[in-house]
Amino acid sequence: MAEMKTGRIVRSLSGFYDVMTDSGRVTCRARGSLRKGAQMPLTGDMVEISVEGGKGMVEKILPRKNRFVRPAVSNVDGLVIFAANVNPVTEPFLIDRVTAIAGDQDVPVYICVNKCDLDPAVDLVRIYRNAGFPVLCTSAETGEGMKELRALLQGKLMAFTGNTGVGKSSVLNALCPELQLATGEVSEKLGRGRHTTRHVELFCIGEDTFVADTPGFASFDTEQMDVILKENLQYAFPDFAPYIGKCQFHDCSHRKEPGCAVLQALANGEIETTRHDSYLRLYEKSSQIKTWEL
Repeated sequence: MAEMKTGRIVRSLSGFYDVMTDSGRVTCRARGSLRKGAQMPLTGDMVEISVEGGKGMVEKILPRKNRFVRPAVSNVDGLVIFAANVNPVTEPFLIDRVTAIAGDQDVPVYICVNKCDLDPAVDLVRIYRNAGFPVLCTSAETGEGMKELRALLQGKLMAFTGNTGVGKSSVLNALCPELQLATGEVSEKLGRGRHTTRHVELFCIGEDTFVADTPGFASFDTEQMDVILKENLQYAFPDFAPYIGKCQFHDCSHRKEPGCAVLQALANGEIETTRHDSYLRLYEKSSQIKTWEL
């Protein structure tokens, strides 16, 4: 007779799910009804499983507090976006795209500017601190910022994401050396890393502390990323918040309308130019989405 257990999916790969329960890890398949659409199991899901003869089956996905398409992870307490200003250089739009997706789901975002021993990335630090995000400066090589990062992660399930090659796996190794994760050398010619993380997996780096190391930005498929309706996009930019509702027109899109408080703040230097540029690019994409298509 099958034994029922409850646990968390800590690894998903090729239709198999490793579920961590009170009695250890169980490798499971999923019921056919759970392998389609929004009900497909994700790393981070709390699930009910049946175990018989050493084999497991995911029977039920318990309610999620959040869910991301790319990276495919759920129930995160926060998102740590890694960036750098050297080998590879992070384009602000890549950061802004992910902060908007997280903001749309009310998931806290932290910016981790890595490789600070090579380049302090003062512009990136300024942009995101001015935008209201907590910013940490770290170096996996020197250990700078590791104590602060560990304190941030303690007792939470956090997802790491960022450029391929920006050093997510190296930082995880610095936080928890016994993991010995593979790290990819960054191609000097291409200026980007090799794909060392090909699936989403939770790593336990302390008591009740999990980190999801996710594929880099280069693996993200823009067409399949989480959808944000254009009407909601403004709320996903926390630096716009002080100005929303103060425009001349109540339905202002903050692009070119007269009397726009956001555009005035931009002109006054209160909103960073790169942030508004990213908003415009995301708005254009959101404008192509029809509500009935969702």
